[in-house]
Amino acid sequence: MPKMKTSRSAAKRFKVTGTGKLKRNKAYKRHILTKKSAKTKRNLRKPAMTDATNVKNMKKILPYLK
Repeated sequence: MPKMKTSRSAAKRFKVTGTGKLKRNKAYKRHILTKKSAKTKRNLRKPAMTDATNVKNMKKILPYLK
């Protein structure tokens, strides 16, 4: 059986935590920041965990992520 390929775009966007959960960065922080409040921008800095409904698909496209 040939080796499975990792989705490189997903590999750059997701990291695995010590407990095996997938960590991601939040969206909406790239541009049009003037109309967003300081509180909103501050909260967008913090990483978030991938939702449980998406984990199965993420593990499929990241087969070698521990």
